[in-house]
Amino acid sequence: MKKFALIAASLFAVATFTSAQMAQDKSKRPSPPASAECKFSDGKTIKIDYSSPRAKGRKIFGEASEKALVPYGEIWRTGANEATTFVSDANLTVGGKSLPAGSYTIFTIPKADKWILIINKKTAEWGIPYKYEADELARVDMQVSKTPAPVENFLIAFDQMGSKCTLRTEWENTRASVDITK
Repeated sequence: MKKFALIAASLFAVATFTSAQMAQDKSKRPSPPASAECKFSDGKTIKIDYSSPRAKGRKIFGEASEKALVPYGEIWRTGANEATTFVSDANLTVGGKSLPAGSYTIFTIPKADKWILIINKKTAEWGIPYKYEADELARVDMQVSKTPAPVENFLIAFDQMGSKCTLRTEWENTRASVDITK
């Protein structure tokens, strides 16, 4: 009987360890981790870490009545899984609003004609439901346009021109962007 208990306990420990290892391997998730970075000429950087969901034939942005995955007018974690992080070692101006160097999370409110970027000082959150209004630093308008072709994998990227980084998100057929300067 002791032998059986020892074997059972050993199997449980191995299963628990294997399960924990798999849970920590974020690259195996349906929405794998991704990142974007913009480096200024003085070496200061902005880095965004997020999870990149796939469209998989679904309607992504639209009215709730259209059964869109991300309904217009609702706060979205801007990716999947944990809240998307935004880290800068420089003081910035994002869409005309000042943002001190630091670690933040970002959320968005998609709409057909414009998006709103929310920069929040609350970090290490799962992402939704959103209950962090008291921790918001800024809400900034983002420009919206169509992508030249459908985008299967949600993307966050930076376009850099001189001392300006343009943050852009793309998914399905929608691009939202905002200028960031030092």
